[in-house]
Amino acid sequence: MDGLTAVSWGPGRIDLFWVDDTRALWHRTWDGGAWSGPEPLGGTLASAPAVTSWAAGELEVFAVFPDGELWDRYWDGAEWHDWETLGGDLDPAGQPATSSWGADRIDVFAPGRDGRLWHRWWDGEQWVDWEQL
Repeated sequence: MDGLTAVSWGPGRIDLFWVDDTRALWHRTWDGGAWSGPEPLGGTLASAPAVTSWAAGELEVFAVFPDGELWDRYWDGAEWHDWETLGGDLDPAGQPATSSWGADRIDVFAPGRDGRLWHRWWDGEQWVDWEQL
């Protein structure tokens, strides 16, 4: 087990994520009374995952893949959506970080291959292009 991270979107709820030996992402939930069984979320992660919640029942998980791009999957309260790329020229050995400070606002940060810190955010309608910090 590698790259362990967790998030909560409400009382009595924990979502746990980790990377297995094949570099795939896995997920379990705590519902206040019991843990679910492990759920495979796939992918080929080069980095540890980063996860945030922006509303009850809403989750987004990010990771850098071997291609140096940031990839994400999100839970919309009913189902997981497939991995999608958010681009970038990121350090596959670096770890992304993410946070949300309100409904429909997600910020993600990741180290670039150029040694600089890069930032991208969801503004409620679209992903805004990468900016160097």
